[in-house]
Amino acid sequence: MGVGLEMRTLIDQIRVQIGWGRVLHQMLGPQAAVSRADIADREAALKAEVGQPEYRMGEIFISIETPQAAEGAQKFADVVIGQLREGAPFGVAAAQFSQSQTALQGGDAGWVQADSLDPAVVRVLDEMPVGAISNPIRVPGGVDIVTLRGKRQVGQDVESVLHVRQAFIPFSTTLNPQAPTEQQKQVLDQARKLSATASTCDAIEAANRQYGSSRPADPGPLQEENIPPTLRAVFDKLEPGHASQPLVAQDGIAVVMVCSRDQQTAGLPSQAEVAESILNERVERISRQLMRDLERRAVIEQRA
Repeated sequence: MGVGLEMRTLIDQIRVQIGWGRVLHQMLGPQAAVSRADIADREAALKAEVGQPEYRMGEIFISIETPQAAEGAQKFADVVIGQLREGAPFGVAAAQFSQSQTALQGGDAGWVQADSLDPAVVRVLDEMPVGAISNPIRVPGGVDIVTLRGKRQVGQDVESVLHVRQAFIPFSTTLNPQAPTEQQKQVLDQARKLSATASTCDAIEAANRQYGSSRPADPGPLQEENIPPTLRAVFDKLEPGHASQPLVAQDGIAVVMVCSRDQQTAGLPSQAEVAESILNERVERISRQLMRDLERRAVIEQRA
């Protein structure tokens, strides 16, 4: 595996994974519906865990079907880890190699509590610095490679929340950077003027209305850790009341402003987030079971 993974290959793999995910949801049948009782039980469990650690982690799961396959899986995991530590993107490696449903999210498992993880994984996460890549971890059914992206206490951690406004000026046609149209040049001039003159979030909001943008001026509170790195780099440099430089995209140009930065205690997940977590766990269980069944059939057919 190299850092320069062919994009077409990656896209094809993701398409296969999406199809696999649909199959799994169909196989779940009635279990795909998360009931109110399921949500209530999980909420009660989370409330009982307030103050306990939870981890934001990425994972690459490599299955081991038979004892004879363990050595090969271990060696393969070592190769993947070597590439990761040399700078290969974790998300690309997860999408290509992981046999967990989190491969669809580049291996991102989100925030998970200790009691939903294998104890061996928890022991490693407790000792890891943020950003590190683990050695192979034996877990039921295979080997895990994990990276720690954050650690906090359930329901008590302080998080940074941004309140922002954006004005988006659309292009009438898709931008060709080598040959911008007159309309696109005018949009850039308008965006530069707005960037230089706007000093309040109300001004940005008014500009968004003026330009007839279909995008909301207020995207709602943004948890800083969930903002994409490229956009976070823009916000990090902005003091409240100062507009950004024009941010050019294929369909238009945006000017953004930070209205305020607040520190607040991270609460428990919403009911929608709880339901999604329960469903993902069910899909993951059936995924690993189905993978084991398919691998057993392959071995039987080879021996026949």
